[in-house]
Amino acid sequence: MGFQQGLSGLNGAAKNLDVIGNNIANATTVGFKSSTTQFADVYATSLYGAGGLQVGIGSKVADVAQQFTQGSVSTTNNPLDLAISGEGFFLMNQGGATAYTRNGQFHLDKPDANGLSYIINNQSQQLMGYGVDANGNIVTASPGPLQISFADIAPRPTGDVFLVSNLDSTQSNPGIAFATNNAASYNDATSVTVYDSLGNAHALTLYFVKNVAANSWNMYADIDGSGIGNVNLGAGAGNPLPLAFNANGALTTVMPIAGVQAAVTTGATSPMTFNLDLAGTTQFGSAFGVNSVSQTGYSSGRLAGLSVGEDGTIQGRYTNSQSKVLGQVALAYFANTQGLQPIGDNLWVDSAEAGQAVIGAPGSGVLGGIQSGAVEESNVDLTAELVNLIVAQRMYQANAQTVRAQDQILQTLVNLR
Repeated sequence: MGFQQGLSGLNGAAKNLDVIGNNIANATTVGFKSSTTQFADVYATSLYGAGGLQVGIGSKVADVAQQFTQGSVSTTNNPLDLAISGEGFFLMNQGGATAYTRNGQFHLDKPDANGLSYIINNQSQQLMGYGVDANGNIVTASPGPLQISFADIAPRPTGDVFLVSNLDSTQSNPGIAFATNNAASYNDATSVTVYDSLGNAHALTLYFVKNVAANSWNMYADIDGSGIGNVNLGAGAGNPLPLAFNANGALTTVMPIAGVQAAVTTGATSPMTFNLDLAGTTQFGSAFGVNSVSQTGYSSGRLAGLSVGEDGTIQGRYTNSQSKVLGQVALAYFANTQGLQPIGDNLWVDSAEAGQAVIGAPGSGVLGGIQSGAVEESNVDLTAELVNLIVAQRMYQANAQTVRAQDQILQTLVNLR
């Protein structure tokens, strides 16, 4: 019987050495999950199932179990390198079938004729997630291969202009007729950049003239220095527009000024129409100053970079300082990760033992979050594996000694006279 036990021990030790060697070989493989060899003893049984012998007849490998513990996260310079912190797997489109991975080393493939590019891994498999509709809203119906559009972001014409300033109450009326090219004819001026329907930038200049009457000003406007005749400050208001303040310096003119029209000659919609809001403007006894200025338009822009949020949302950054949601990475969770079947290339496929995949956005439910510009390293503990290697070697040697001892016993029996 010693040969049987020794042979089974040798087979088990060899398998254990294979597993340890595979762990060591993948100590630097991103997203790799180490494995352990699990053994079971073997006993002979009689015809009726009762133990025929008290001594076992060896051991066998019961399972090679992967350990899905979290690996260390290290940073990279690629924003499309993604690390999962917590539960979940990336979904990969593998020729129409879905595979799962923890390896988040991704990049863009070559754009097609429509300027669309897939996010792929090193095996050219496509990362899956949720797309967006025409309004930029994420569509979470069912995940599909993520595509990034390299098309320019369309311009947005200015719809609202916001300006908060202080007009100096100590100033006096200039005493001469207003003219845009004569700085002595107005007290103060400021400019705001606005955009037409084609994304062309225009300089809207506002001029403030103190009236003789107390707490009263006139505001003039022109566009691109073309003269005040090309700007209408609100329906029927013309140019200038009276501004009134109370004795406490607060603006009493109703805001916003709706329907400001400015004629442009760039081939865009003309006249431009937008609302001008001076709410918060004051008339105090201090120097003129602009406290804040903003507007809602922007020019067209080209894709300059990508970023991925913790919830998997992919944002495109454009040269016009705008951003746009381009998609969202999806993750899958399995109740029994040990039931997943490894197929190589850091991929697993599901099985009945793994259970139904729970698919959702990162950070939702049991799914972990995503860290952009980082990867999850192998969870192999190299020090522990080297110690295990020594133990496995000794186990192999000990089983070999069992076979040798049994051989010596048989030799002794054969030599009996």
